[in-house]
Amino acid sequence: MQVPAPFTYERAGSVDEALALLGRYGPEARLVAGGHSLLPMMKLRLARPEALVDINGLADLDYIRVDGDHLAIGAMTRHAAVLESPLLGEHYRIFAEAERVIADPLVRNRGTVGGSLCQADPSEDLSAVFAALRGEVVIRSTSGVRRVPLREFHVGPYETAVGDGEILVEVRVPIRTSVGSAYEKVERRAGDWSIAAAGAFVTLDGDVVSDVGIGITAVGSEHFTCPQAEAALLGKRPDDAALGAAAAICAASCNPTADQRGPEDYKRHLVGVLVGRALRRSISAARVGSDGGETRGVDD
Repeated sequence: MQVPAPFTYERAGSVDEALALLGRYGPEARLVAGGHSLLPMMKLRLARPEALVDINGLADLDYIRVDGDHLAIGAMTRHAAVLESPLLGEHYRIFAEAERVIADPLVRNRGTVGGSLCQADPSEDLSAVFAALRGEVVIRSTSGVRRVPLREFHVGPYETAVGDGEILVEVRVPIRTSVGSAYEKVERRAGDWSIAAAGAFVTLDGDVVSDVGIGITAVGSEHFTCPQAEAALLGKRPDDAALGAAAAICAASCNPTADQRGPEDYKRHLVGVLVGRALRRSISAARVGSDGGETRGVDD
């Protein structure tokens, strides 16, 4: 039987109380929200926290709303709420497309946005989505609040910029106009971790790319993105040659590992194909939805 090592359990009723508990128990304390990643690791004793601080009661961190010129998503927002949100779908369909292929309904009903980002799994889908969109996270501690760009948030596999005694409380994404977005994923079976996945957004100024973001997961892309390919597309007409070149840059710049899901050359090939598809569908959606946000359900 797999059972965790002994630990102390506390349930926080507010962010302030959660921070106080983290301060009381020190660096060996861990927050638990959905628990789908942490609890299995504890059962295998890959993680041995001395204290668990349950933050499932923090309803004030469960929201999706417009805040100025950004979309704000609370850290305790469940995956299912992101999937079903008309507000997120209005601005970026990449959210629904990614959430639809994350695990299964049981996981999506319990797992949280903040938990997924803080787990920092190298194959995590939402990390690629937020990296593509150039989001930022809001991190709170007893000494104040700080903001970290998503492209600086993950400092390594299962490591983030959240320090001891800190809590990720919100994720923010800029609202853009004349934008389209898309997510593409290849997995061995429904709900599995990616063999490779890619997401993108594109904004157009006439028929020229005025802004672009690319997110890639499961293949060792630094910070879940490929800024070289983005730079190659800026200011260009998004024709087949430009898109093919950007996809090839992404395939060459990633660092996949051969495993049971496939060899390195296969994964690089997938990256090129998936980035190309995500960019093409983003451009198609941007052209249709050029009056502001993104038109939902538009495909090539």
